[in-house]
Amino acid sequence: MPVDAAPDAPNPDLADLAPRRGYLLALIVLVGSLVLVFATWRVARDRELRAAQASFVGNTNEVSDLLRQGMVNYELVARGGVSLFASVARPTPTQWKAYVEGMDLGNRFPGMVGLGYGGQVSSAMLDDLQTEWRDSGYGLLEVRPHGARPEYGPVLYLEPKTAANVAAIGYDMYSEPVRRATMTAALESGRATLSGPVHLIQDAPLKTTGLLLYLPVYRGGDHPRTAAARRESMRGWVYVPLRMEGFVRNTLGAAHQGMRFQIYDVSGAHEQLLYITPGERLEQSPAFRQSTEFMQYGRRWRVDFQSPPLAGAAPRLQSLQNMLALGLFSSLLLYAIAWMLARTEAQAYKIAVRMTEDYRRSEQRFRSAMQYSAIGKALLDSEGCIVEANPSLATIVGIPAADLVGTRFDALFESDEPEMIARATGTTDALGVHRATRRLHREGGEPRQAQLTYSPVPGHVGQDVSGLVQVEDVTERLRAEARVHALNRTLEARVALRTRELSQANQELEAFAYSVSHDLRAPLRAIDGFSRILIERHSAGLDEAGRSYLARVRKAAARMGELIDALLKMSRLTRSELKLERVDLSRIASEIIDELSIGNGRRSTEVRIEPELYVIGDAALLRNLLGNLLGNAWKFTRDRADACIEFGAVAREQGPEYFVRDNGAGFAQQYVDKLFRPFQRLHNNDEFAGHGIGLASVKRIVERHGGVIRAEGTEGEGATFWFTLPREKLGD
Repeated sequence: MPVDAAPDAPNPDLADLAPRRGYLLALIVLVGSLVLVFATWRVARDRELRAAQASFVGNTNEVSDLLRQGMVNYELVARGGVSLFASVARPTPTQWKAYVEGMDLGNRFPGMVGLGYGGQVSSAMLDDLQTEWRDSGYGLLEVRPHGARPEYGPVLYLEPKTAANVAAIGYDMYSEPVRRATMTAALESGRATLSGPVHLIQDAPLKTTGLLLYLPVYRGGDHPRTAAARRESMRGWVYVPLRMEGFVRNTLGAAHQGMRFQIYDVSGAHEQLLYITPGERLEQSPAFRQSTEFMQYGRRWRVDFQSPPLAGAAPRLQSLQNMLALGLFSSLLLYAIAWMLARTEAQAYKIAVRMTEDYRRSEQRFRSAMQYSAIGKALLDSEGCIVEANPSLATIVGIPAADLVGTRFDALFESDEPEMIARATGTTDALGVHRATRRLHREGGEPRQAQLTYSPVPGHVGQDVSGLVQVEDVTERLRAEARVHALNRTLEARVALRTRELSQANQELEAFAYSVSHDLRAPLRAIDGFSRILIERHSAGLDEAGRSYLARVRKAAARMGELIDALLKMSRLTRSELKLERVDLSRIASEIIDELSIGNGRRSTEVRIEPELYVIGDAALLRNLLGNLLGNAWKFTRDRADACIEFGAVAREQGPEYFVRDNGAGFAQQYVDKLFRPFQRLHNNDEFAGHGIGLASVKRIVERHGGVIRAEGTEGEGATFWFTLPREKLGD
């Protein structure tokens, strides 16, 4: 019947496309969630950065305002001194001291070094000022630095009277360019004027930045309108010396200690550093920078602010970082879930594709097995009717396959046989497979014997198929088996006959051995006995030749007895039963050498025996084997002064091979085949005594143990006998 066309195999590209859709969706989920997380985080981060920057800018403006306000406070203190001069033509040092002490500068204004007054003195009036100063009881007024100048601006009052301030009395501020320019600007403008950075006289040994705030003092408290009038009315300056570090600390207080900034004086062509926040330099870049410029009593200041690094400037960013990490984790978790779902889908799809392909191939294999099998096969329904049959079944039964469909399967066999489906005969195993042999009625031919094998098999869903039956024509096989059985019976009879003949041969051999042992020994004993009596009683009547002949007769009889004993001994080797056990060949070899040494203690022979050589065999036969080999080695090395005998083993691919080696008389290699034949000798008996039966016995012992033996030798240099024995177990 024709084979059904196999369904088309799935397109590999289409088979791979479906699983990739799930992975693509998982990737889209990952990208979308990451974009959403990053966008949300970026918006929140930008908002937080703007808020932190706005707070930072607000703090910088507040600091700038405090710096301006702090200098205003210093100006108010100095204006109090100006007012004192307006109320009194010239206040005394005592009055000045009282005013300064009332202001409590040390506590209220820590950055202020003091409050002083410097007079404007021309060179013509300098001597009068010094005289007036001395006459008033203030001591000697020494104007420094020395030298003649058109105008002087010596420090006359400076409170509080610290040691540094007292040392500054008499210093001519007009002699220093920065101070002079500031004093001139204050004189001409009539306003408070701040100097650039100077080194205060009080801070001579220190490296500090100082400033001077000057306020002009006019005669009688006047307020001249023009520069010429101000020069005419000028009396001196009330000034405030201050340290920049103390001024900033006093102005800002503790509220802005965390701010980092630098103050520069940018009034001239080059900026001058006035103050820098103390502390270690930041290892990381500041998050924000801000610069503010403002006028400070005639000077332009620039304040450069630096925020802490991003972590300190915007501390809430850390929580945003944690939220970002959580969002990324959630995205990856979502992606992992989507990827696992896609992977599960892909695996399920691959399993489905593989199962479909397996089903297609299984169906194809079944169809091929049905179509091309040499055994007849048929699918049966629940009623026992043929649903489908292959060509081989049609050939066996002689009916076309198309005509078999719908036929009851039991109708193909002889009617006197029980129904096969009912399994009345044959055997059935645990899987429900039933086997039986029935006689087949073949159309147009003689009946045939058929071996039937029925196994239950399911059909497709909705298809009435309950089993598969195989029909094999075994007529010729049964006939061949009958012929084989007949031949086996013939062979068994022949084996029984040969066994009886072998038993008879063994019995005859035993009878021969008995005859040799008893019947042949009696004549030998008679020959030996009468010869001995003849020598003992009638030797006087015999000449020397006669006595020699009698000695030869006795010697030949003795050797004949020895040969009979050796022959019996060799025959017993083949008849005795093997008693297998674990045997230590090294120990047996050592014992044999000790026995040989006792028999000839004057010999000096080097013996090397490899330890722990174990085999499985008959201990008595193996002792006989080593006794013959080592005895021969001992015998054939007796004439060597450097005699050496060695027993050991060499590892081979099939197992260990044992050897007995000596450096004795040796033998010619071309005669090696005669060594293991009974009564064959390669040496004269007068030179080396023996019976010629030892090596033959050795060979039979080795072969009984399933091994082989071989010999290597060189005449005059020694011989080596190699043999193998079972190491673990002996075969049957």
